[in-house]
Amino acid sequence: MGYYLEIYYIISLVSMVFFTSNYAQPQAPVAKPKPSALIVFGDSTVDAGNNNFIQTAMKSNFPPYGRDFVNHVPTGRFTNGRLVSDFIASYAGVKDIVPAYLDPTLGIQDLMTGVTFASAGTGFDPMTATLSSVISFDQQIEYFKEYKSKIEMNIGKESTVDLITKAVFVISAGTNDFVVNYYGLGEAVNQYIYPNVTSYSNFLIQNVEHVIKELINQGARKIAMVGLPPLGCLPGVITLNRDAATHGRKCVESMLPVAIEYNIILEKRLKAMQTAETKFYYADIYKPILDMIQFGESKFGKFINLSIFLRLEEVSTGCCGSGYIEAAILCNMNSPVCDDASKYVFWDSVHPTERAYHYIFTVIRPVVDMVLNDYIN
Repeated sequence: MGYYLEIYYIISLVSMVFFTSNYAQPQAPVAKPKPSALIVFGDSTVDAGNNNFIQTAMKSNFPPYGRDFVNHVPTGRFTNGRLVSDFIASYAGVKDIVPAYLDPTLGIQDLMTGVTFASAGTGFDPMTATLSSVISFDQQIEYFKEYKSKIEMNIGKESTVDLITKAVFVISAGTNDFVVNYYGLGEAVNQYIYPNVTSYSNFLIQNVEHVIKELINQGARKIAMVGLPPLGCLPGVITLNRDAATHGRKCVESMLPVAIEYNIILEKRLKAMQTAETKFYYADIYKPILDMIQFGESKFGKFINLSIFLRLEEVSTGCCGSGYIEAAILCNMNSPVCDDASKYVFWDSVHPTERAYHYIFTVIRPVVDMVLNDYIN
């Protein structure tokens, strides 16, 4: 039985490596129609630098962030390189990277092909954004309305409606609601109002519905929702777990069902909201992240000494600093940084590396293809 298990891991590892060994230029499907734009809302998983232009400590526009980005520029992305949203935009043939809406240097062509309104530290619970002094979802939607007005001034109302109708909308958030808010700074308030985590999850899903309905009212017709990662496996969460010192740096098992339950509720709600006019797509990031962690923890992720193989050696600490707690301002130019971030699942104590983000992209690529295929009809 052990022999067959090893064969399974080897085949799975080779499959993983096939998708991740060359992630410089993702190739889009040949001759498929493409969206007019990629329009993104959410938190640090898709923030390309909006927080650079507001008063908050939740910034990453300084080294070592951006170490492996184009020209090594720290744009405000919370990783060493590109985000999943950048890989999607490139794959779909829309643009190379998705810029931050608040960047004052953007021209009309930059705007017309899509931007991100995301803000690191935000969440679906309005209190989450307040805790970190960042851009709430309500404000992101107000920025989107402003964005539409700018487009309309340049190409007219009818063309703007057409552009928005043919755009793909991506929403990625929720982690901060649990990690920073419900189990963190807002614990005393939230756990009084919401006696169990299921009730809080349902509250968040209601807010997700509110965001979606607002976007539909503004013309959105294709909306992709990203689920939660395995919350208990984030290095910062492991560090703050009281058992980490005695039980080693393992995923906090009690936190894993929280994300699983939320994702199940989210996916079901999206299916219930589906209409002939509006299509929803669910992107699961829980499994690809957990898979990378499990491969890294097993001997199978390390046993082949060839550089073309993805050799994940660190799965519970980030590349920056000690990897235990550093993120945002705590991960800075004075922090020691690992030599090869591609061996790490996480760049800092919360956010994946570019290598990990690319693997996530390859796993959700069938969802992206599904969206692109819908443009044929």
